[in-house]
Order: sequence, then structure tokens, then C-alpha cells
Amino acid sequence: MSIRVLLADDHELFLEGLKALLLKVPDIKLVGQARDGLEVLELTERMKPEVVVMDVTMPRLNGIHATHQIREKFPEVRVLILSMHSDRELIVESLKAGALGYILKECSSDELCKAIQAVMMGQYYLTPSVLPPLIEDYLRLLQAEEDSSACPLSDREQDVLKLFAKGLNAKQIAARLDISKNTVDTHRRRIMDKVGCNSMADLTRYAIREGYLDLS
Repeated sequence: MSIRVLLADDHELFLEGLKALLLKVPDIKLVGQARDGLEVLELTERMKPEVVVMDVTMPRLNGIHATHQIREKFPEVRVLILSMHSDRELIVESLKAGALGYILKECSSDELCKAIQAVMMGQYYLTPSVLPPLIEDYLRLLQAEEDSSACPLSDREQDVLKLFAKGLNAKQIAARLDISKNTVDTHRRRIMDKVGCNSMADLTRYAIREGYLDLS
């Protein structure tokens, strides 16, 4: 069966060229053309496309907002963004809005058809040239998460843990840190919850393993 495709772009010449291209593809049935975001929503409701191929920058309603509304109102419809912009912010916002694909207008006709087929099957498709900056962002995010989770304890909790590991009791730690014994007990409970320890012996072993106790 042919894939029912709706096109959306505010540049008439480009839209007509895209239409002429897709009319030659036997597996694609062109069901409509929109020239702004609001018209995209109207035609999506009326023409029931399976895939909407649209630009990001359009009048009345841009492609990102239109994508979000399409995904809310017509969740079965797939959206493929076809844009001249390779800014990773636009790519990320488009994907967050619900687009399954993002390709550049400089792509070949073969790539466009491949992207349409991919999103039709519910797969993500991104132009290869936009992948490096997205991968870099992803790796930075992973590193940030790793850094933030490397030490689950606050500075004060680490101070309390070090003193417990040295053998001081709650009253002695309170005097050493100039805080109340109740505060020390609260820190101890939080530390044990965070690191998954059920006893002071477990907590001491954790402190040694993680380098909080100087055995020299």
C-alpha cells in the first residue's frame, strides 16, 4: 500500500518541486499541501495522512508547535521535519515535540523517501550530518549524570560519615561539628538510606571502600 503523505512548506517553489518529486514515487500517495502550520492541522484532520513532511519555519504556526499539536490530536500520524536549518536546538525541540525524523533540504530524493518509509514504520530517522553534535550533547549529559551520581552524599554528610568511620559516636560527632546530636542522627539515617546500608558495620565498610577512612 502507498504511504499517504501531506507536505507543508511556505515556500511555493520548493513545495511544488517536492510535490513533483514525490508524485513519481510509486509507494507514496500525496494527499495534500499546506503552506502554514494551521493549514497543516486542518488538512491533517481532513485528509488523514499517515506521514506529514514539513518545514520548521512557517507562518501562523511553526513546524515545532504544529508537530506537538498533531501528536496530541492525531497520535497515529508520523511527522518528518524537512528543514534547511541544522541547529541542534531546533532538532532537539522537534524531537521533543514528537517528530520521528529530521532531515535537511539538501538531502537527496532517495534519502527523503528512505526517511518517509522509516518514520512510517515508527522508526527515528536523522540526517547523518546532524548526528555528531547530538551525540556530543548526549555524551556530555551522561558525564554530567555520572558526575552528579558519583558521590550521593552532601559535604556535611561526608563529614559525619568520616567521623563515624573513625569510631566516634553521635554525641562526640555533634561536639566536633558544633551541631546537635539529633542532627547527627538525622544525617546518619540519610547516609544509610542513600548508600543502602542497614547497620553501622555496613556503613563503616562503605566508608573504607569509598575512601572516606584514612587507615594510615
